[in-house]
Amino acid sequence: MEVGLVNLEMRESVGETLGVLETAGLLRELTAGLIGAMDLDAALTILVRIARDGVAGVSWCGFTSLRAGEPAGAVASDTRLAELDDLRHGPDSPAMAAIGRRELVVAERLSAETRWPEWTWRARGLGVSAVISAPVDIDEQVIGALNLYAGARELLTPRHQLTAMLVAEQAGLLLAAVRDRARAVAEAGQVDVALLGESVVGQAIGVVMTQRGCRAEEAVTVLRSAASSLGIPLREVAERLITTVSRPRDN
Repeated sequence: MEVGLVNLEMRESVGETLGVLETAGLLRELTAGLIGAMDLDAALTILVRIARDGVAGVSWCGFTSLRAGEPAGAVASDTRLAELDDLRHGPDSPAMAAIGRRELVVAERLSAETRWPEWTWRARGLGVSAVISAPVDIDEQVIGALNLYAGARELLTPRHQLTAMLVAEQAGLLLAAVRDRARAVAEAGQVDVALLGESVVGQAIGVVMTQRGCRAEEAVTVLRSAASSLGIPLREVAERLITTVSRPRDN
């Protein structure tokens, strides 16, 4: 009996470790994917794809965004389900509940859900059985919700809820950096637009902005300083940084 209990505890411990490693890998992939995006829309498209593909048990992923002075926006990993993230079909939805309350919203069984009748009816008709909506704070002008959907044969567990919270928090930081970089490009003369537009250098600028919480101008200065100190071209410094960030860890 004691041996059985030990084996059970070992299996649970291994499962928890694997879960942590999977989540760490997902966040790393998310970082590597978003740092190269040059605008918010492109970044959101990458975000929903990575979340859909990287979270086991999630069949689809969407993002609902509210931007100051603009209509609400939506991005979906599957265009067939895009209407579930789009507020034009009505604001009564899990995404708006998460945005309004600034907390995780979970519906484990839509078959028994009563909070959003019309939205739930449409979701079930599209094959969705459960949803998690996690609020994402980007900056003072943009907020949103990351929406994870399960199909008929999938379940969304407490581990999915934790993963959604972690992904939403990381995404918020990265998306804020993307917004900062886009603003810097629009501010003529402050940063060399051609430099920011060069893919690998632009990605490296995003990495520095994310790591240091700084604007694009300071990130460019950091990269140029490194290039000068090492005596190598700026592009090579950028390539080394991107390679380091994107390299999978052994543990």
